[in-house]
Amino acid sequence: MEMEIDIKRLAKLARLKIDESRMAGFEKDMKGIVAMVEHLPEISDSGALIDPSAPMELREDVSESKYRRDELLKNAPQTQAGCVVVPRVVE
Repeated sequence: MEMEIDIKRLAKLARLKIDESRMAGFEKDMKGIVAMVEHLPEISDSGALIDPSAPMELREDVSESKYRRDELLKNAPQTQAGCVVVPRVVE
């Protein structure tokens, strides 16, 4: 059973503009990716991949202030009230 993949719908959801002439190629590629993922081996969630004799050591999480805000904002194309102004993305 072959899976149907609606590239137009995926492109719309991802806000991508795909030329109609390339749709078939993208559909073929996506089907290949899905088929590859479906054939990945199952991995046990028993923790067998963790070596108890060599546990991970996490570093201390330390906050550092390397740059001043005004130094960073001078690189932004547009700022307002100490914040970077970006285009609206939510309708």
